[in-house]
Amino acid sequence: MMNRRSFLAFGAKAAVGMLATQAAPVLAASSRVEKNSRNLAFYHTHTRECLDITYVRKGLYDPKALYQINRYLRDFRTSEVHPIDPEVLDILWQIQQEIGCRSTYEIISAYRSPQTNQELRDKSSGVAGRSLHMSGQAIDIRLTGKNTRMVRDCAVALEAGGVGYYASSDFVHIDTGKFRIW
Repeated sequence: MMNRRSFLAFGAKAAVGMLATQAAPVLAASSRVEKNSRNLAFYHTHTRECLDITYVRKGLYDPKALYQINRYLRDFRTSEVHPIDPEVLDILWQIQQEIGCRSTYEIISAYRSPQTNQELRDKSSGVAGRSLHMSGQAIDIRLTGKNTRMVRDCAVALEAGGVGYYASSDFVHIDTGKFRIW
């Protein structure tokens, strides 16, 4: 549960995030004609919540949709909400365009509070201390019905940010940091 101070701080962050993206044009998909709208469908593996949402309308980010996405991709352990970088969404959308599917993204992890990130770091050496999950710039996913290796290869080919492949856990990490592969 969010206390009043946390709620007000989130509201301020969300408002800034929405203003920054409200009239911002959408990044064009590589070698594709830009569509006027973009839709993504999600299934959260931990909360079992679903979200099917159009986050771009008429070539612009939809602030109300981004707000819903921020709430959906919250830190499911603490319920803390943080703005998600719309470029993360664009990468997910581009992957679907390249693969040629409209499958649902299974969410393993999106935003992580610093507290959650530290708890995970204490349990595993594979969690970065300065994880981009803590700034809403990273997401761990599977794409329903698609091999995670194929999703990884597509993300690598886009060179849009960091791509991590966790074969033993069967998921792909996508972020909007500098291009790197692990």
